[in-house]
Amino acid sequence: MKTAIAIRHLDFEDLGTLQPLLAEHGYAIRYVDATLDDLSAPSLQAADLLVVLGGPIGAFDEHLHPFLLGELALLHARLASGRPLLGICLGAQLIARALGACVRPMGHKEIGFGPLALTAQGQASPLALLGSTPVLHWHGDQFELPDGAQRLASTAACVNQAFAVGQLVLGLQFHLEADTRRLERWLVGHACELAQAGIDPRMLRGAAQDLEAALPAAAHAVFTRWLDEAQA
Repeated sequence: MKTAIAIRHLDFEDLGTLQPLLAEHGYAIRYVDATLDDLSAPSLQAADLLVVLGGPIGAFDEHLHPFLLGELALLHARLASGRPLLGICLGAQLIARALGACVRPMGHKEIGFGPLALTAQGQASPLALLGSTPVLHWHGDQFELPDGAQRLASTAACVNQAFAVGQLVLGLQFHLEADTRRLERWLVGHACELAQAGIDPRMLRGAAQDLEAALPAAAHAVFTRWLDEAQA
């Protein structure tokens, strides 16, 4: 059986709707806690798929959170291995940093559901299957485009929303995996951040309800295409 390992930074930012999709594709799924587990374990490099999930810290905060050094070392090794790698939000920022790109604060928050503007490369990528479906944005940092990467998507608030390196490495600044039916966990877990940003959780809850069917379907299409291409 194929193995998929998800590096998680806090409990409720999990694989979301990507988890049942991976199970459908024959993956045995295991979570690894970046803050507690051994990130140098050989099993992490041996996994058929490595997914690095989001979290409310900066990809450049190793002076505050030393475990990030081990996570960056893991990503350097994974990138050199030529095996599929997916990064979401903080995960994408860490991959960008491992590829030598700068990651820095935007100076504002981008939180809420909104559509993407795809580049020409994005229109030729699995992200084209999103159509006009809004995705969940939840970040205050941004990555520069790594050398050798293709920019796939942008928004007015953040020019680099997605990048690809070949068919094996995909970085998503947004949360395509987010399960709209379980968003309440995010609203509680990030309540302080929402209050500081002046964002009413009722607005996010209502938008999630409106997208309860459309967003999982679009995410399923995008991730299925990417997995098929990465395994080809």
